[in-house]
Amino acid sequence: MRIHREGIPTIFITLMLSLLINGISGFWLDKVPFAQLIVLSLSIFALITVLQFFRNPNRKIAFNDNDILSPADGKVVVIEEVEESEYFKDKRIQISVFMSPVNVHVNRAPIKGIVKYVKYHAGLYLVAWHPKSSTDNERTTIVMEHSSGKQILMRQIAGALARRIVYYCKLEEALNQGDEFGFIKFGSRVDVFLPLGTKVNVKLNDTVKGGKTSLASFT
Repeated sequence: MRIHREGIPTIFITLMLSLLINGISGFWLDKVPFAQLIVLSLSIFALITVLQFFRNPNRKIAFNDNDILSPADGKVVVIEEVEESEYFKDKRIQISVFMSPVNVHVNRAPIKGIVKYVKYHAGLYLVAWHPKSSTDNERTTIVMEHSSGKQILMRQIAGALARRIVYYCKLEEALNQGDEFGFIKFGSRVDVFLPLGTKVNVKLNDTVKGGKTSLASFT
């Protein structure tokens, strides 16, 4: 199990605070060992919680050129035909994956292709399941083009807890299926917009894994 580089500053701060708090409790509560034990237990729990937020498990990617893999771990919360108004400006199939705080937060490329569009949008921090979170929240939009010429759009969306969206890809960069393209701290959701006629392979409330579960397939 690896720790993602995005977590290093947060883990360091959590560790330093834990040492400071336990040092203070050891001084002020030296005659109350039970209270010291409670403080120590809470500190260890906080550190373990932060560590699991930033875990980055080794994952063998099941490459398949026609499959569109899930970009994130989580639960499928939306499958519907919608009007995509930012880039395509036409109807697309939207599949949304909600990432809870206990999920792996790494975002992975669903297909092998070329990055054709990247744009960051400042915004609000509505809860991730709010209907307007996809258009009003802080978000990043990334479009990839498959070798067939078909394009898909991924949208990283911040939520009430997720206050930092990170993306690594650049315009015209080539990505393989499963490559890391970003990270959302403390969960939220990722929307994927697919061409009409794409075969959907998941159902609402399905649990999916980034770089492993096939959300859909090109036909």
